[in-house]
Amino acid sequence: MQVTETLNSGLKREIKVTVPADDMEAKLMARLSEAKDKVRINGFRPGKVPVQHLRKVYGKSFMAEVVNEILNDSRSIITGRGEKAAMQPEVIMTEDEKEAEKTLAGGADFEFSLNYEVIPAIEIKDFSDVKVTRPVYDVPESEIEEQVKRIAESTRSFEPKDGAAAEGDRVTIDYVGKIDGEAFAGGAGSDQPLVLGSKEFIPGFEDQLVGAKAGEEKTITVTFPEEYQAPHLAGKEATFDVTIKEVAKPGELEINDETAKALGLDSLDKLREIVRGQIESQFGSMTRQKVKRQLLDQLDAAYKFEAPSKLVDAEFNNIWNQVNRDLQAAGRTFADEETTEEEAREEYTRLAERRVRLGLVLAEIGEKAGVTVADEELQRSLFEQVRRFPANQQQEVFEFYRSNPEALNTLRAPLFEEKVIDHLLGQVSVTDNKVSKEELMAEDDEAEGEKKAKPAKKAAAKKAEEKPAEEAADEPKKKAAPKKKAAAKDAE
Repeated sequence: MQVTETLNSGLKREIKVTVPADDMEAKLMARLSEAKDKVRINGFRPGKVPVQHLRKVYGKSFMAEVVNEILNDSRSIITGRGEKAAMQPEVIMTEDEKEAEKTLAGGADFEFSLNYEVIPAIEIKDFSDVKVTRPVYDVPESEIEEQVKRIAESTRSFEPKDGAAAEGDRVTIDYVGKIDGEAFAGGAGSDQPLVLGSKEFIPGFEDQLVGAKAGEEKTITVTFPEEYQAPHLAGKEATFDVTIKEVAKPGELEINDETAKALGLDSLDKLREIVRGQIESQFGSMTRQKVKRQLLDQLDAAYKFEAPSKLVDAEFNNIWNQVNRDLQAAGRTFADEETTEEEAREEYTRLAERRVRLGLVLAEIGEKAGVTVADEELQRSLFEQVRRFPANQQQEVFEFYRSNPEALNTLRAPLFEEKVIDHLLGQVSVTDNKVSKEELMAEDDEAEGEKKAKPAKKAAAKKAEEKPAEEAADEPKKKAAPKKKAAAKDAE
C-alpha cells in the first residue's frame, strides 16, 4: 500500500492511497481459498471446487468485499501516519465505471483518496496554578424540618365543612380553562383536590377561591407567566369556569413515626435522613456546576488552538436547530429576542468552537490520565435513559442503543467528561467558601463561560446539567394550567 499526501493546509489533509493490483489479487485469492471448503456448487464435491471456477462465480463480489474492508479500515491508515481524524474521513473514488470494473476484475491498482481534518496536537499544561473556589451551603436543620413538614402534608386529613373556604382549606373542584372563549387542550379537570395556599396552580388561581362555598360556580381570570413552559399559553390571559364541589378543613398535622409509615418508611428518622440526602444532593449539584464552570473557563483561557471545522459545524448545527425549534415553539423571532439572525449565528459559532475545543482538551487530559468508563457505569446510564420512556417503548429504546454504537457514545461521553472533571479537581487548588442559599442559587452571568442564548433561553445553548437543582425540583409545580398535571402536560 502506497500513501501519498496531496494536501496539508492547517488541519486539512488529503492523502492518495494506492493498493497495487498484486496485493489486491493476493487478498482475493486468500478469500477464495477460505471459501473453497464452504461453498456448495452443483457438479462439484465439497472442497473440490477449482479456485478459478470460484473466481468466475464469486470473483467480483469477493473483490468488492476486499475493497470495502480496505475502506472501512481507512482510519488505521491515518493512524499509521501518526494522526487522529476529527471525523470519519471522506472517501473519494473514481466515478469511471470502466476503471471500477477493471479494479474489481483484478486488472488494475485500487486507488482512492481520503479527505479529512486532523485533531491538533494538544500539549497538556501544568494544573498547579489553576485555582477554583467551591461555594458550599450548609443546610440548616430548620430547612430539613420544613421539607419534612411539606412532605408530611400529604398525609394530613381533611373534614368537610360548611361555610367559606379559607387559606389552608382543601377544595374539590371541576374546571374548564378557556382562552378567548375557546377551551384549550389540557385545561380541564374534574374532582380535583386543591389545598388553598399550596401554590400548586398558576399564580392568582388559588387566591380567587378563598371565600368560595360548596356548590358555587365561579369564573376565575388569570394570566400565564411569560416563561410558562407551554409556549402557546405563555403570557396569555385565560378564564377558568370553576365548580366548587366540596370545602374541607385540615385536621391536625402530626409528624411522627406513624406519619413516616404512612409514607412507606420505617420511621421519622428515616424520613429525615432521606430528605437531608435529597436536599444536600440538590445543592451539591449546584456547587459542582459552579466549580465546573470556573474550571472550564480557565481551561478555555489556557488552550487556544484551531478547532476542526467539521466538528464545529456539527456542534453549531445542533445548537442552531435547537434555537430555531425553541423560537418556533414560542412563536417568537430573533427580533423579539433583541438580536438578529446574523448576530445569533456569530454568537453560536463562538459557542460551538468553545465546546469543541474544550471537548478535545478534556479528551486529551482523560486519555493521558487513563480515565475510562467502565461497562457497568455505561450500563447504569443506559438503564436510566431507558426508564425515561413509557414502559411499552423501553425495550425498543434499549435495543436501539445496544445496536447503535454512536448513540451509545452519547451516553458514554458525559460520563467520561465528569470523570475527567473529577480527575482535574484532584489536581487543582480548590478552596471552600461558605455561602448563603441565595448566593449559591444565584445564576452566573455566563454559564461555563458561555453567553446565555438570547433566542433560546431555556435550552438551546445551555446544557441541561447547568440548570440549578432546585429550579429543576420546582418545575413540576409550574407546569399546570391550572394544575401541574393539566394544561402543560398536553400542551407540551
